[in-house]
Amino acid sequence: MKAAVRAWAELLRASALFTVPGDALAGAAALGRRPDRGTALAVGASLCLYEAGMALNDWADRDEDAIDRPHRPIPSGRITPGAALAAAGALTAAGLTLAARAGRPALTVATGLAATVWAYDLHLKHTQAGPAAMAGARALDLLLGATATAGTGAGYVGVERPVSATGASHAARSAGTVLPTRTARILRGARALGRARAASPARSRGPARTTHPDVRAAVPAAALLGAHTYAVTAVSRHEAQGGSTVAPLGALAAIVALGAAAVREQRDRGVPPVPGKGGPGDHHRSRPGAPAPRLLLTALTTAYLRTAAKPLLHATLNPSPPLTQRAVGGGIRAMIPLQAVLAARAGASGTGLAVMGLVPLARTLARKVSLT
Repeated sequence: MKAAVRAWAELLRASALFTVPGDALAGAAALGRRPDRGTALAVGASLCLYEAGMALNDWADRDEDAIDRPHRPIPSGRITPGAALAAAGALTAAGLTLAARAGRPALTVATGLAATVWAYDLHLKHTQAGPAAMAGARALDLLLGATATAGTGAGYVGVERPVSATGASHAARSAGTVLPTRTARILRGARALGRARAASPARSRGPARTTHPDVRAAVPAAALLGAHTYAVTAVSRHEAQGGSTVAPLGALAAIVALGAAAVREQRDRGVPPVPGKGGPGDHHRSRPGAPAPRLLLTALTTAYLRTAAKPLLHATLNPSPPLTQRAVGGGIRAMIPLQAVLAARAGASGTGLAVMGLVPLARTLARKVSLT
């Protein structure tokens, strides 16, 4: 029994699981939102889809692993190819089911993520498009967290429900106030709109809804995470044979550039429009979170650079298979502090610190189960 558990832990890269929850948490933070039920569903869906990719990866590489890494669970005979493929299918279905509970937009993103994972493992991994596909998968994972959080939440804190035109005008009359000309015009237009809605039989008179965030606010964070993933994946293509100095050197340069970009606080993500300001083209934008303390942002970025850059430098100086594999493992573990940086720079310092709490767990399990 213990041997079977270890075999499945190796197949599913259990030690890499701790790099997954931070994607959804960083996505929620990018919207200026606290983690909620939708975020939790996104985390569950991400974990399932990530593990599906791990099982499918070893199933697709079983012949190659029989030569380069015969100790892996499938070539060593500890897990059958059919069981690995069945696990990949079941985990994919579970991930999509969880995403569906977070709403149709989240299911759409999760479907794209699942398709990217399967395409990568079955074909793209051994092509020039491999790193881009893996980068796209990680970026989609962060966007899944943002989309699920936006789809199930109740809107921004501090964004008020719209008051009906009748209620507003009645309150103004009751108070005996003389409305300014501009405000009076706004109320007249609102009353006309209310009468038009009342006359429409197809429009529901349910309770007013708060404004939902724009998930496009999470795109910059997704791009940074995707760029990191691209660099690490480019190195992983040489982990079995080693011998490449260009790949780890290029990844090292990319990691340093990403650290410099990530440490900058996220700029204004907009504020909800103020009534009476601007014209008809005004649109709702998210309220930026409070900036993270500079010391915290610097500390998290330093942790990211130390985790990823040091093993990459070693692999650049000596591109042997063991050091290249260590560089890939460091790049995977570095996703955790990078996710923490992305959350903190969006104003969610607490979320960033919570994500960093996964680092010791990932490090401990990595000593027992290889990341690669």
